[in-house]
Amino acid sequence: MLFEATSLNVETGLPAIDYIRAALEHGAHAISANKGPVVYAYRELRDLAAACGRRFLFESTVMDGVPVFSLFPQLPLIHLKGFHGILNSTTNVIFGEMENGLTFDDALKKAQALGVAETDATYDIDGWDAAVKTAALVIVLMDVPLRLDQIARESIRDLRPRALRNARRDGWPYKLVCRAQRVGNDVQASVQPEKVRSSEPMARVAGTSSYIYFETDIFPGLAITEENPGLYATAYGLFADFIRALGNSSA
Repeated sequence: MLFEATSLNVETGLPAIDYIRAALEHGAHAISANKGPVVYAYRELRDLAAACGRRFLFESTVMDGVPVFSLFPQLPLIHLKGFHGILNSTTNVIFGEMENGLTFDDALKKAQALGVAETDATYDIDGWDAAVKTAALVIVLMDVPLRLDQIARESIRDLRPRALRNARRDGWPYKLVCRAQRVGNDVQASVQPEKVRSSEPMARVAGTSSYIYFETDIFPGLAITEENPGLYATAYGLFADFIRALGNSSA
């Protein structure tokens, strides 16, 4: 069993892809918390795992250990039309602190002090983290090979505290929203700051919480909310995949 938890390479998915490929070829199940291999090599690694009689699992890549990827195999014949949600907690924390009066830089420092943001938070601030998660969901759950450059992506850097406070006061708080929708045989996707009506569930997603709303042919709306997870949540996702792999292992 390989547990792969290297840092995300947003440009190539390497070297994580090579580690997972080698593990599968040597007869080990591969469990990853890294989104890169899913975005850049999902079909290859999925097919290789099947050929080797092993499992390639990655529940921790989106919404920590919440059953997102493992949910849909339990819903046979469901057709996913699209989804939207809030998948990046760093921007959530930054928006909340700016609504309380902090500057962007001070809000980022607060998120870093809380352990939510990395020292270099570029991937979060410029929407890369959310875009990679969006691509992973589209590739796996909608079976469309979406590239990162096909996702309309917008940074939060230009938003100012006053704009955030006024939007919150007016009942339309800002959120960094991920969207994907089928259009014919393709999927249109975006990651950008949006004003969200205060009566919508997304408007109430704060702090380190996450939210995703699936639109399917059978269930018009199927939503999952993760409320302020602790550091153990990602570890749980890896452990849950470990149990799944053992449950389907012939070894």
